Amino acid sequence: MPYYNKHKIILIFCLLALILQAFTCFSAEGNLPNENTPAGLRLSTFDVDATPPVGSQLAYDLMVNSWDMGLRARGIVLLGSGQPIVLCAVDWIGISNDSQDAFKIALAEAAGTVPERVAVHTVHPHDAPISDFGAERLLKEAGLNPISYESSFQREVIRRLAIAVKNSLEKAQPITHIGLGEAKVYEVASNRRILGPDGKVIASRSSSCRDSALRAEPEGLIDPMVSLVSFWNANQPVAVLSYYACHPQSYYRLGIANPDFPGVARFMRQLAVPEALHVHFNGAGGNVAAGKYNDGSKERRGELAGRLADGMKRAWEATRKEPVTANDVEWNFEPVALPPASFIENLQEEMKTKDQVYLTNNLFKLVWLRRLQAGKKINVNCLSLGKARILFMPGELFVEFQLAAKKMRPDLFVAMAAYGDYATGYICTDKAYNEGGYEAGIASAVTPGAEAIILASMRKLLQSKK
Repeated sequence: MPYYNKHKIILIFCLLALILQAFTCFSAEGNLPNENTPAGLRLSTFDVDATPPVGSQLAYDLMVNSWDMGLRARGIVLLGSGQPIVLCAVDWIGISNDSQDAFKIALAEAAGTVPERVAVHTVHPHDAPISDFGAERLLKEAGLNPISYESSFQREVIRRLAIAVKNSLEKAQPITHIGLGEAKVYEVASNRRILGPDGKVIASRSSSCRDSALRAEPEGLIDPMVSLVSFWNANQPVAVLSYYACHPQSYYRLGIANPDFPGVARFMRQLAVPEALHVHFNGAGGNVAAGKYNDGSKERRGELAGRLADGMKRAWEATRKEPVTANDVEWNFEPVALPPASFIENLQEEMKTKDQVYLTNNLFKLVWLRRLQAGKKINVNCLSLGKARILFMPGELFVEFQLAAKKMRPDLFVAMAAYGDYATGYICTDKAYNEGGYEAGIASAVTPGAEAIILASMRKLLQSKK
């Protein structure tokens, strides 16, 4: 073939290639996502040490040492479905009122979202800090030592968390599937309230119980299931969120900061599935504890942790994956104003004479009342993930609320985290206030009537997703 004919053929092929490339680019441009098309779902994880230094004030005692396992503040940022959603669990007793505001504002700014799309919860171990900047302010204004409410370290944890959240965004992974699994946990939880023949509380089988007769009583009303929600990048797990309703104490008041048996169980599962960050949330276990199965001896911590970890393992093995997109994700919230108890006003004077334990357990209620009087409400939140609904609730809710939520949507996978804004203390059923007992006394900042408000908010949120 003549030389010039070869070049002619080559030129024709080059022109055809250029035309095809231009057509391909034009077609692709027509299919590019616009501002109304959801970006792919992504998730990042964060995890910081939330253990105060030795010499700090824990909720009830001076911290004299740290344990082999420290306290963590960890969670996830879910991206791609509107503004980011931040879920955070902290190994502290409670975070309430102004402290909740501070945590949410800092994490929202770090994640590029708004505070209303941030949920901050505690796991509620008792050898740990409590945080309420409003209570600290009240004590200082009265010329009193803020003791457990002194906030220097708490503000440092917020700073660390904000940095961790912001840095995590650079390593966000695509999420293609969610996993849903649950399993029964054996011989951990039992109802704390023992009723007499007249229907009144005659005894409390608390976190630990040395009375063999009380331990012999039936488990009572609990939710025995541990629920797992996992996020996957194809076949790779990225994060696992667990939910279980039970007070998390084995033994405590030793001045040694530790995450107690749920923290040990979480660590065991982290070892078993190290590629995914494990985040544990305490469910509605206000009237549930390990008392039937815990006599307070030191070896019980490991036993309880092993039983909870076993339930988590079986829930993991029972997990069923399903595809998920940004269109399957929705965040909704319902502001609630609960009826306050009359005794709260007495705290204004009582804080001048009461001891640290009393103030730790009660002063945040006065701050909540002042906020309520100023028109501030507490949000009840719900995350929709395909066939799953996760409720993020305030206070120490009775387990009846968790069981009610599951009955409201039996067609869905429903999980619950309580111990969000700790401001209300215990939130009991109306019936419980008539039965009496510790939880329905001054441990609760609300009154009968709160039940209907909480149930209505849950029902509305559980029906909100199409």
